[in-house]
Amino acid sequence: MKLTSKNRAAMARRRSKSRVSWSQTKERPRRFVMCVRNDENPASLKLRKTYEVIPDGKAARNHQVRVVDELGEDYLYPEDYFVAVKNSER
Repeated sequence: MKLTSKNRAAMARRRSKSRVSWSQTKERPRRFVMCVRNDENPASLKLRKTYEVIPDGKAARNHQVRVVDELGEDYLYPEDYFVAVKNSER
């Protein structure tokens, strides 16, 4: 079978289609919390400081939050140490 330029273009379009859906490529919005309590961790958590949350389903089921510190490392803390911070769209 001989391929014409029209057939080659059609085959190229078929090959170039991504198999990743739009919902998989959409970036998840970042979530932040503010520390309002640090009873057991005064050296690790600073009051009124905002921390980024890393989604962790297992931690959430155990009433904990995984937050990122100043060094970029993440740790688990009780969820009642924090309040949610509303993200502004900029």
